[in-house]
Amino acid sequence: MKLAVYSMGGTIDKVYFDDLSNYTVGEPQVRAILAQAGVDFDFTVTEVARKDSLYVTTVEREELKWLIAADPCPHVLVTHGTDTMTETASVLASVPGKTIVLTGAMSPARFAASDATFNVGCAVGAVWSLPPGVYIAMSGRVFAAGAVRKNRERGRFEALDAAAGTVGKEGGK
Repeated sequence: MKLAVYSMGGTIDKVYFDDLSNYTVGEPQVRAILAQAGVDFDFTVTEVARKDSLYVTTVEREELKWLIAADPCPHVLVTHGTDTMTETASVLASVPGKTIVLTGAMSPARFAASDATFNVGCAVGAVWSLPPGVYIAMSGRVFAAGAVRKNRERGRFEALDAAAGTVGKEGGK
């Protein structure tokens, strides 16, 4: 079993610089998260972008799509900023024959109270168990890519249509 991981940056990879009172996107944290979990599968991590998702360009989304399509691995995890994760998922929808799961975090992985480890774990479980397609694993749920939105006020992801968004749930996809 092998997992191809692609990193686009986002909050999951942010580093806080106290002297600047600012955040910057650092190296992909997914490698450390998977190593710390002691996973029993091979994985590669490819960094595509190192930026807040608000600044991910169409060219970078197309590069990600091309890289995933060219990768022989059928199981793909993408770490991504939460603000435009759904846009990238839409671009990836045309990649055939792969199970692609996007995830990220509402607070940096380096923070003790981060949701990053939980979200990556949920995404890994999803990528091994779902049929080919594009999904988003956030907030303890797995959503079909076109059926989810980020609720900024509540700080979580939720189905666009409560009756049809969650994968594997009665009435879901």
